[in-house]
Amino acid sequence: MSKGFVTRTRDGARIKLRVSPGARSTSIAGTFGEDAIKLRVAAPPVKGRANAEAERYVAELLGVTASGVSVIRGSSARTKTVVVRGLEAEEVRGILTGRLS
Repeated sequence: MSKGFVTRTRDGARIKLRVSPGARSTSIAGTFGEDAIKLRVAAPPVKGRANAEAERYVAELLGVTASGVSVIRGSSARTKTVVVRGLEAEEVRGILTGRLS
């Protein structure tokens, strides 16, 4: 399995997500190709609610503050890039890979 869904940044890590809004509950649904994680969110794609739910869930999953996760690319698209501050890319990759297994 490729680990291309997490890349290193100066102050943390970037994660590429494929978000499916309007799910029953928010959860990781596996990988999307080799370079993204599929994330189902229990929020509609209206007024940034799906983005906010994706940020909240990723922060909770990784154990960082809510302000430590931000959508930096794709705010109105299904494919999004989020930045996680405060954790190294290897830590993020390890946590997410554990959830995918």
